[in-house]
Amino acid sequence: MLGVSACGGGGTTGGTTSGSNAAGGAQKGGTIYWLTKRPAEHMDPQRTYIGRDIFNQQRLVYRGLLQFPSGKSGADAIVPIPDVATDAGKSEDGGKKWTFTIKDGVKWEDGKPTTCEDFKYGFSRNFATDVLTGGPSIYPLNYLPSVAKAYKGPYLKTGQDVYDKAVTCNGNVLTFNFEKPWADFPQAVAGLNFAAPFRQDKDQGDKNNFVIFSNGPYKAQGGKWTKGTGATFVRNDQYDPKTDGNRQANPDKFVFTEGLTNEIITQRLIADGGNDKYAITDRSIPPAFYNQITGAVEKRATNVPSPYTFYILPNFNKMKNLKVRQALAMSTDRSGYINALGGAKAATLAKSLVAPDLPGYKENPAFTMPPAGDPAAAKKLLQEAGVAMPYPITYTYQGGTPTSDNAAAALKSGWDKAGFSVKLAPLTDTYYDVIQNPANNSFDVTEGGWGADYPSIFTVLPALFDSRINLTGKSNGQDYGNYKNPEAEKIMDEAAAAPNQDAANAKWQQLDEFLGKDVAYIPNYIQNFYFLHGSGVGNYNQNPAVSMFPDLGVISVNKS
Repeated sequence: MLGVSACGGGGTTGGTTSGSNAAGGAQKGGTIYWLTKRPAEHMDPQRTYIGRDIFNQQRLVYRGLLQFPSGKSGADAIVPIPDVATDAGKSEDGGKKWTFTIKDGVKWEDGKPTTCEDFKYGFSRNFATDVLTGGPSIYPLNYLPSVAKAYKGPYLKTGQDVYDKAVTCNGNVLTFNFEKPWADFPQAVAGLNFAAPFRQDKDQGDKNNFVIFSNGPYKAQGGKWTKGTGATFVRNDQYDPKTDGNRQANPDKFVFTEGLTNEIITQRLIADGGNDKYAITDRSIPPAFYNQITGAVEKRATNVPSPYTFYILPNFNKMKNLKVRQALAMSTDRSGYINALGGAKAATLAKSLVAPDLPGYKENPAFTMPPAGDPAAAKKLLQEAGVAMPYPITYTYQGGTPTSDNAAAALKSGWDKAGFSVKLAPLTDTYYDVIQNPANNSFDVTEGGWGADYPSIFTVLPALFDSRINLTGKSNGQDYGNYKNPEAEKIMDEAAAAPNQDAANAKWQQLDEFLGKDVAYIPNYIQNFYFLHGSGVGNYNQNPAVSMFPDLGVISVNKS
């Protein structure tokens, strides 16, 4: 069974994991508290590309054309259903043309209707890649390459006439005229926010990054998210549930708190006192607490495979010698990394960047190193590279917790043994917005995490390694290692033009092996989610529609 996610996004095994009061009737009212360490990097829908934030936004504040069902399991969880559109869309011209009719009665929080023009304007923002960085604009740019060449978004107005022919409104009928067939466009629309509506009179470009203007069941107090703190969401009195039928919108309020360590979150959830009885999290239990997850506490714990594969990236602007990159891969202690994360409850070894349950998956034959690495063989490769040793590298990673720092230390140990001299450079605040910015590109090696945006390898390898779409003056998109290789991009184009899925998958396998031989990435681990929630949380549900995070579309407060 395949899940969806983003960046942030991907395939996952498993159907639904449910907790307290999952089968009973959900109760209305009360407050759910979301506790986390990792700050949101974007609240602008067109810029958001982290699965957790995409699906929380969709369930609470941003209604799009389509959505995924709340609280469903397995394959049923990833069948797109209407949201602001009246149906799942009509396709013509072999998938090049898609038409949606916009419902009446869906309003913004100020009472004005959500219109076809709002959807057209929201989609146009994807082309402003020099202003709005970080989002999944790779898809609109890929399927409208002529538009992308002529049109730079709604701020400059250059090429507006070209865009206006590609995306049209006729009353409440919205039409996309793509240059290539996009058969799974509904999956992409439901799983991402690039096609979310946006009111032109509310657009301030980059200044909108943490502004929230809702057409969903909740709205943000104060109209924004405060970076490093979070936000409180209360009911939107302009929301009409009769126009929805999917989101249950059970609690009266959601309170998000950022900046808590994983250890503090786990301690609070184990103690289960006060408001923490109604708390949930996206942070896995640190291994130091595993022995406390017993009895009644264990009944509030869930352990499921996530959609996310984590990988290590050489920076191609700095690590240009293939032998050096091969030495890095050969000396990477992935088993030590996984043990530091907590072993099998926390992660399993990855053998490709592609998730094992995606159609066309194959173990990447280019990666022959043992799970613990081989420092002796790596040292030989470094010597063959003809570089001065020890070879200095800086490793930038998502740090700030004992678990993440211990995992990084395991990598450093293996690399140092091979003849590298490793400086650890943890980022303890936001992460992807830093490594995406060329101005901050001081690292030699970094890490990434990714899952397919919908069940296709097309949403993995090109999204991460196609320089034609990713690399701009102000951003490397999702190509965090600044990889640029025309031969790889030629294989991408051949896969995209393949006559059927089997032929496409054969090309994706060829591309993956090519990337492996070039050491464009090093597969590390597939993340497992080991979460706790409070005893007063009802209808607790994790499913593929929300990348196995808690589903806020069905959750409730259990007052009994």
